[in-house]
Amino acid sequence: MKIFGSSGVRGVANEELTPAFVGRVAMAAGSVYAADADSRPRVALGRRERFAQSVGCDVDRIGVVPTPALQAYAEREGIPGLIITASHNPPEYNGVKLVGSDGVELARDALERVEDRLLADRFTFADWETTGESHRIDTVQEEYVTELLNRVHRGDIEAADVRIALDPGHGAGSLTSPGFFRELGCDVVTVNAQPDGRFPGRDPEPVEENLADLRRLVRTADADLGVAHDGDADRAIFVDETGAHVEGDAALAALAAAELEAGDTTVSAVNVSQRLVDVVDEAGATLELTSIGSTNIITRIQRLRREGATVPVAGEGNGGVLFPNYRLARDGAYTAARFIELLAATKRTASEIAADHGGYHNIRRNVGYSDDDERERLLAAAEEAARGSDADLTTIDGYRLDYGDGWVLVRPSGTEPVVRLYAEARDRDRAEKLADAMETDLREV
Repeated sequence: MKIFGSSGVRGVANEELTPAFVGRVAMAAGSVYAADADSRPRVALGRRERFAQSVGCDVDRIGVVPTPALQAYAEREGIPGLIITASHNPPEYNGVKLVGSDGVELARDALERVEDRLLADRFTFADWETTGESHRIDTVQEEYVTELLNRVHRGDIEAADVRIALDPGHGAGSLTSPGFFRELGCDVVTVNAQPDGRFPGRDPEPVEENLADLRRLVRTADADLGVAHDGDADRAIFVDETGAHVEGDAALAALAAAELEAGDTTVSAVNVSQRLVDVVDEAGATLELTSIGSTNIITRIQRLRREGATVPVAGEGNGGVLFPNYRLARDGAYTAARFIELLAATKRTASEIAADHGGYHNIRRNVGYSDDDERERLLAAAEEAARGSDADLTTIDGYRLDYGDGWVLVRPSGTEPVVRLYAEARDRDRAEKLADAMETDLREV
């Protein structure tokens, strides 16, 4: 697809992503929603309600909420939704995500219908008598937190007397996660917990280099666990009780190990860590791989469930974990609550749980490009290196080379003008060398 990437559409605000362009996305989505509706459709919307009204949609303005809160509202009300968010992208970015009336991100075929209307400027405008109405809904945050509380074992967590250090990264999770964890019975201390779209405390992506404040807070507050969200709070990354970063792949493996049984299936992306592969093998379960991005993983889960498979957990090592029996959506607050349940149920520390899935070293780098021609030259260089290698090659999404003692993956980002490079091995030097060799091939162009 030309417009929608691996998780919505994103771009630099007022450059690629202008108000006019966002309006066209909203009108294209509203036109598709209207075409599918038996009567005048109703849409949940975080911003820019007039564009959806213009194509005949009634609009529920739910304000600033985490993406999973909008998804919960859409499912509860049986209406589609649109939220303005750039998720983990840097502060200068903005974006749009589309959600169906089941609360699930639109599948690729539905996104293609929206994209076709957008590219053709084919909008179904309503006349003045049938223009949609707009209603302000002020209860979404509270209802979302209430639903979260009803879906976790509050008694076990409360009895464990857990102290949480929380870093919502100035995102929408600042409005819901502190209260949620306190109502769970946790003692909560926070940093970067004031909503601010300029993200003054840290960049929105909860990667290790952005979480120095959280690691420091865990140590000074003697917390049992640190929790960090991305901008729209559909992801959770952890810091253990010593202030050390917990690899997202280790957290995913730990959560999967607690869920998977023989005969189950889990879904992850092509950059899957061997940690999850080990858990799947030990459980006697099956692992299916997709292209990177929540939309691709969700689409595969839907297909598997239609075929009768049991998929209790899925996700990626970036903190985006799905528990389909809860909701077919990533939810950072719910993921964190499930990890806290692990602490409470096992009476073990976060470092002990993470250590069960350690022993691997991960490298992640970005190689930027300035235009489509340079992007194509980078990908051509990656393909040449991959085809000339003696490693096992996987081309589900980019080029993944498995060497037995480690692997390297290179692929274009679906959300930023960069080519991403991943490497993993048990030996850090080996992982670095795999990454260095591929990066050298790319930068030579």
